[in-house]
Amino acid sequence: MAVKLNRGSSISDINVTPLVDVMLVLLVIFMVTAPLLETQNQAVGVDLPQVQAAKANVAEDAVVITLDKKRDMYINDNPLAASELKEKLTVLFKDRKRKEIFLRADRAVPYGEVVEVMSIIRAAGISRLNMVTDPLESSRGGRRRR
Repeated sequence: MAVKLNRGSSISDINVTPLVDVMLVLLVIFMVTAPLLETQNQAVGVDLPQVQAAKANVAEDAVVITLDKKRDMYINDNPLAASELKEKLTVLFKDRKRKEIFLRADRAVPYGEVVEVMSIIRAAGISRLNMVTDPLESSRGGRRRR
């Protein structure tokens, strides 16, 4: 059996148009969903301190404690009395392997009260505590640190 090869008729170009289309669709999807996944956009509004730090990766089932200006406390946007915090955290983290929590405190809350909440978190057996802050804005157009 003989096979005839045409040496001049091979196509050596790769069509990248479908690849570019798929990449653009993925880009649009990520641009739309990324702001929805941020933990910064919580229902409880707080004025977070601004610092220069790398952004942390937050799991979907992360527990976030918030202290607002009025010193009201929330766990994942649900109001909570300070006296119930240790008991609630003990129940929430009873069966979790990774004991990690995020603390958002308004900059107007005195440091002593933030430390008290941190000690309650520690007493509940939480081994990792993350402080949530806002990124430091440039001095040209943004707010300045006080």
